[in-house]
Amino acid sequence: MSSDTNRQWVLASRPTGEPTGEDFEMVDAGVPEPGPKEVLVRTQYMSVDPYMRGRMRDADSYADPWGVGDAMRARCVGEVVESNHTDFAAGDTVTGNLYWAEYAAVDGEQLAHADTGSAPVSTALHVLGMPGRTAYVGTVDIGEVEPGDTVVVSGAAGAVGSVAGQVAAIAGARVVGIAGSDRKVEWVTDELGFDAGVNYNTDDLSAEVAEACPRGVDLYFENVGGEVSDAVLDHLAQFSRVAVSGKISLYNAQPGDEALTGPRRFHQRTKTRVEGFIVSDHAHRFEHITDRLRRWTGDQLQYRETVTDGIESAPEAFLGLFEGENIGKQLVRVGE
Repeated sequence: MSSDTNRQWVLASRPTGEPTGEDFEMVDAGVPEPGPKEVLVRTQYMSVDPYMRGRMRDADSYADPWGVGDAMRARCVGEVVESNHTDFAAGDTVTGNLYWAEYAAVDGEQLAHADTGSAPVSTALHVLGMPGRTAYVGTVDIGEVEPGDTVVVSGAAGAVGSVAGQVAAIAGARVVGIAGSDRKVEWVTDELGFDAGVNYNTDDLSAEVAEACPRGVDLYFENVGGEVSDAVLDHLAQFSRVAVSGKISLYNAQPGDEALTGPRRFHQRTKTRVEGFIVSDHAHRFEHITDRLRRWTGDQLQYRETVTDGIESAPEAFLGLFEGENIGKQLVRVGE
């Protein structure tokens, strides 16, 4: 073993409103010994995602909350150091729900081989992982995208939104991306091939959406919520669909905060279908979806990573998600 230390982040306190660095604590958990059927993994890349904010609350959700003092969990890709499981051997590259840590010992049933083809192993955490699958499910399975549709994607420069817009374009749709800066809008239009982009920091977002979508919005891929959502809902076409993947603008809201608008913006458009989804409910489709994404990646499907280095940078990377600092997928490079 090259190291006898294992730096790991635990939840130090439950945040009120937006989290701060004081809500995290780094400890040395020691490198664990793998038990029967367990695998010791050295983390190479770790994902930070907006949904993790929900796990910092003491509230019911689709993912169990972390307790104060608990090790924080994350989707990771890493190298097998030692294995007591027949499906894995030292040197294998694997992915699984591990920890904000340099090492983890877990049941081999919780791991999968990271098959990214010719793409870097880090893509197992975004375009070929959960964000890519989320984008595909929301666009194809929930949104039922069709050729000729006008598709609007909020959070278009993020890990999910950037893939969702490209999947819609591959399906023959006209795609409009909403993002938080001119730099992000330029990226989705110039490099990803979106047909138009809108910076939501404008005086009249609804008017900008109307100009970009003269025939109305057939499919809205929702990642943001709040005022961005309001501006899009004003322009839904008949028989439109709204696929609700997330609402990052609401994740730090507290009881008693002013309620943000939502369903009242549908007006009389009763032929709109709105459906929220959790990608894990579509696990039976993952093999098919990942195969498609793998074939498209690098040709029809582009991606970008925003990477911070070292396990010590994990809280900073996570907090940056709520400031819109990342373009594409936010990752922490823990080790090579």
